[in-house]
Amino acid sequence: MAATRRIAVGVAVAAVCASSLAGCASGPEAPRRGAPGAPKKGPQQPGSVVRLIGDGSTAYTGAQPHLPRPERLKAGEKPPQFVVFSWDGAGEDSQRLFSHFREVAKANNATMTFFLSGVYLLPQEKRDLYRPPQHTSGSSDIGFNDAKGVADTVKQARLAWLEGNEIGTHFNGHFCGDGGVGKWSVDEWKSEIAQAKQFVKTWKTNTGMKNAASLPFDYDKELIGGRTPCLEGQKNFVKAASELGFRYDSSGVNSQVWPEKKDGLWDLSMQLVPLPGHTFEQLSMDYNFMVNQSGARTQGDPAKFGYWGKQMRDGLLKGFYRAYDGNRAPLVVGNHFESWNGGTYMRAVEDVVKEVCNKPEVRCVSFRQLADWLDAQDPRILAELRTLGVGEAPKQGWASFLSARPAPAPKGVPGVPRP
Repeated sequence: MAATRRIAVGVAVAAVCASSLAGCASGPEAPRRGAPGAPKKGPQQPGSVVRLIGDGSTAYTGAQPHLPRPERLKAGEKPPQFVVFSWDGAGEDSQRLFSHFREVAKANNATMTFFLSGVYLLPQEKRDLYRPPQHTSGSSDIGFNDAKGVADTVKQARLAWLEGNEIGTHFNGHFCGDGGVGKWSVDEWKSEIAQAKQFVKTWKTNTGMKNAASLPFDYDKELIGGRTPCLEGQKNFVKAASELGFRYDSSGVNSQVWPEKKDGLWDLSMQLVPLPGHTFEQLSMDYNFMVNQSGARTQGDPAKFGYWGKQMRDGLLKGFYRAYDGNRAPLVVGNHFESWNGGTYMRAVEDVVKEVCNKPEVRCVSFRQLADWLDAQDPRILAELRTLGVGEAPKQGWASFLSARPAPAPKGVPGVPRP
């Protein structure tokens, strides 16, 4: 998928995503990769157990490498500061931003969530296989791909997963506004989810690349969350996703407070962060900074690119530090692999990754890893954490605030030792 095509798509989508609140298209443990004292590791190859699935587009290769073991907070322990960097519609095109941010993550002790768009694994000549709800077969507001684009995207998704990153979903056709995902029923969302999975599970058949390397995971088990296009349609999507066994959703708008479950899913939605120079707050996503800065134009005044990027970087950092020094609520950042306004937002995000991910007590993780950690905690401790407001540190200090003895861990929680 050429960069020019994706930028043109951004212009079309901008008309229906112009609100500053709308998103468009997110205890001690063994040393983490890159941490002091941790052994250096490159991308691991799949384990000795390899079982091809279906046409071999995907395969079971064992447990995912580089996943940290979630630990319960001890009494009086300060929570780690989680930061999630997530990417809507992840795909590798001529800009090579997927591969670039894989390297940024590896260099900065981070893992990320890549929300793959299913149609990025569906070649243009097979477009009629996609039957979007309330739209004609073969239609998509972000187009489809060519053979090279599919191969490049599969390669990056494979390497990303082997490095401990998460492959989530941004679904397929990215329909926003009138007639878009906001109007879809629960059953229509189930159809969209099934198709997003199917395109990942059959990319070899659909491209004819029978001898290419498989994706090293079972997508029916790997896929546990996503973000809806333009943050629309969340209500019915969550109902469908909950019935299908998803574990989290990142399709809403939250303040920087500790998350809770809604309809059985962790609500890990986008967040409002300070917008330097303004009294109002801004959604923590590149698209929304762009809309506030250059409106519907993806390439505004070049003389302002530097200032606009600094504004996003500083806004995200202000959001980070008020959590890091305050309530320690996880920070969620959402972005697109786009060169809007000269690529200034990509540089801003990279600067933030480099500044925050190597700090003490900071864990830059995927949504999967955050959900695993939340599931491993004492629900009463999480309820206490949710009493803290945005940027509010415990007045009596963390040792006193979380001093009560946690309840025994429920059986089967990931990372909890068996009795």
